[in-house]
Amino acid sequence: MKTITVKSWAALRGVGPGLVASLVIAAAAGLAASASGGPIMLFALLIGLAMNFLGDVDRCDPGIAFTSKTVLRLGVALLGLKITLGEVMSLGWSPLLLVVTAVALTIGLSTLAARWMGFDPRFGVLSGGATAICGASAAMAISAALPSHPRKEYATLFTVVGVSILSTVAMLAYPTIARLAGLDNLHAGIFIGATVHDVAQVIGAGYAISPEAGDTATIVKLARVAMLLPVILAVGAASRSLDTEAQDRPPLLPWFATAFAVLVVLNSILPVPTWLREGGSALSRFCLVAAIAALGVKTRFKDIASAGWKPAILMVLETIFIAGIALTAIRIGWV
Repeated sequence: MKTITVKSWAALRGVGPGLVASLVIAAAAGLAASASGGPIMLFALLIGLAMNFLGDVDRCDPGIAFTSKTVLRLGVALLGLKITLGEVMSLGWSPLLLVVTAVALTIGLSTLAARWMGFDPRFGVLSGGATAICGASAAMAISAALPSHPRKEYATLFTVVGVSILSTVAMLAYPTIARLAGLDNLHAGIFIGATVHDVAQVIGAGYAISPEAGDTATIVKLARVAMLLPVILAVGAASRSLDTEAQDRPPLLPWFATAFAVLVVLNSILPVPTWLREGGSALSRFCLVAAIAALGVKTRFKDIASAGWKPAILMVLETIFIAGIALTAIRIGWV
């Protein structure tokens, strides 16, 4: 027992400095986001990049690596507390079909477009999933399910930057687009929920139109978040089928995806207290913010900038594409 305690204390001391640094950056990002109304993930990334010198401090290395991997996976798992199957099913079949179709087409076509544009198709999976599901959170979750490759962290950070900026633009622009398109509150909520990237921006844009639009947008967005599990499963299966070394293959169902599914089921069938749901959701958010802060510390800005303009163009096209799918479905009376 004493040996286990000593080992645990040694492990905690090993990850402590880097973990604390990442948590402090996450807290600073939260304060900046609260004061300005900007995207917290983007603030965490930018502050992390500014604190890049910590990545050269040997004492911080283990904790930064722990935060960018283990804490990230914990945050993804806790996303399951956001969703109940009853909320998702309450939408009816047509909005659910819209969500499934939009997610599948966006990721599939993004992967093909990335290959056509001459760069790693895995970036298409990453950016398409972030655009189609839930923004930076989805980017982090899908990145965790992808096998390791030399530019994986750079691709993840580029995606987080791009999707955070585009989500903020969408939050400001889409309520106006919904009004110009003549959408009623119900369909405006469906449009916002099916297209805006990040959950927080969906809520902001939806309730800027009306309470009904905000409620509808939130439920549609939760249906998109629920798509995270099948996408992670598909990414894991596709990754395992590639010709990679056995030790590099991610598990078919990572532990954090299993935990995500279990929490969704428990949240759906048990009377989970509101404080527990809200607390778990807040902890999930903080874990993801800390993880992106740690990734920022590990990265130099020039490495992100070296990606060039093509990935940015692809993410803009993904955003336009999913918005077009939603508007078309509404216009033809599909939803």
